[in-house]
Amino acid sequence: MTDYTDYQALRSQLGDPVLDPELLELALTHRSYAYEHGGLPTNERLEFLGDSVLGVVVTETLYRMHPDLPEGRLAKLRAAVVNARALAGVGRSIGLGAEVKLGRGEEATGGRDKDSIVSDTVEALIGAVHLSGGIEVSSVLVHRLFDPLIEAASALGAGLDWKTSLQELAAEHGLGVPDYVITDEGPDHMKVFHAQVRVGGNLYGNGSGGSKKVAEQGAAETAYLEIQAAAAPSADA
Repeated sequence: MTDYTDYQALRSQLGDPVLDPELLELALTHRSYAYEHGGLPTNERLEFLGDSVLGVVVTETLYRMHPDLPEGRLAKLRAAVVNARALAGVGRSIGLGAEVKLGRGEEATGGRDKDSIVSDTVEALIGAVHLSGGIEVSSVLVHRLFDPLIEAASALGAGLDWKTSLQELAAEHGLGVPDYVITDEGPDHMKVFHAQVRVGGNLYGNGSGGSKKVAEQGAAETAYLEIQAAAAPSADA
């Protein structure tokens, strides 16, 4: 009988759903690891399944949350939630990168923090939970991981991204146009960008990522939430 790693910390982050140990191992097996170990099965089929489950649950949630929105707007909301950057953020929030089984090449080039690998593994985990417990269990997992993103996306402005929404918020409060300050570190093949944003004379945010765009979105998100929170008391007065 095969002994599987229990991944108890990860299971706890997932809410300890029904999850077959063999499927969990498979969900964490990146193709680079499978190739280096004699052609093991990879998580790509589970990723395919999980992508569909995630799409259905998020789409139904948005449909019920926003009964007056047209199809086009619902599609934009879904895209703001179900994209590689958002999924990678969810994966990082549960420490998923540390658990992925990677080949030596991906390990050496920072694969544990690559948006593509982390986001694909999130989808594979959803697929594994779905096969283990059905739609009732997998939908609970999707809500656990993605409801904050769904709520945040629903609060965004017309552009459905944090930079656009920050620009709208800054204009609303007369704070001028946001100005992004970018730094970077690391070698060219695995450079990491860091961003802050200056709004109304104050420096906000602490975004980082493998591209300037990702770092700026992270900084804009932080700045938006801080400015919105600071403005809330006066709005209620």
